[in-house]
Amino acid sequence: MTNTEPSAAAATSDNDRFERGLDLLRKVGGNPNPAVLDSLADIAPDLGRLTVEFGYGDILSRPGLTLPQRQLATVSALAAMGNAAPQLRFHIDGALNVGCTREEIVETLIHVSVYAGFPAALNGLTAARDVFDTRTDIPVRTESVPAPTGDRFERGSVRLSEIDGHAGEQVIASLQDIAPDLARYLLEFVFGDIYSRTGLDLKARELATVAMLTALGTAAPQLEVHIHGLLNVGGTETEVVEVITQMAGYAGFPAALNAIAVARKVFADRDSARTRA
Repeated sequence: MTNTEPSAAAATSDNDRFERGLDLLRKVGGNPNPAVLDSLADIAPDLGRLTVEFGYGDILSRPGLTLPQRQLATVSALAAMGNAAPQLRFHIDGALNVGCTREEIVETLIHVSVYAGFPAALNGLTAARDVFDTRTDIPVRTESVPAPTGDRFERGSVRLSEIDGHAGEQVIASLQDIAPDLARYLLEFVFGDIYSRTGLDLKARELATVAMLTALGTAAPQLEVHIHGLLNVGGTETEVVEVITQMAGYAGFPAALNAIAVARKVFADRDSARTRA
């Protein structure tokens, strides 16, 4: 055997990765014959195999996040990027298959409006409607999520402090001399209206936010704030690393590597703060 030939152990490992990935893909996709393999068979069968082995056998099968958490993170990232409608529909369907509710998916897509804008959220909801129309097996809740009560500004201020703490307060303060109205909108809309809704808990919102900001790759300062935020509302360093690692498959390795660099800084800052305390 030459040095360029795989060993029997390596071949077995690849087979294990493929079978593990195929089992998980069948669970997420709800199809015993995953379309990604058939659709690529005539042009790039190796890409189909790599998708199964790496995307599902290596990444999505990792511990650290539940499958519902992983699917909502993927839905939020794909909706935010706005360039992969077929895959977004697949993962909305997959979210339903692993136990997410229609309401959680809709709430995740409403949350997208904060970080990727209303067009991305509206297009995501169009994809969700397409999927929901085919899923008569999933119960529909007809009532809306109750609107938060009380003053929007005060409610947003409380929620900002709860999630982002001092880092969020610094963001608001930095806007006062140039765009105080933007600071007010941030408190009233982002935290008073969206983050105060009951359709998702704060940890789920922050997981989605870290996924989106990682995938978009254009907002490192905001990613730093929301990695802190995820840890502040009960997330762990392992969960931060897992959701960022998962984004390598959807937004590419550069986006994931840049986000890990931000996470490293956050972890070090928090360790230093604990030591000083």
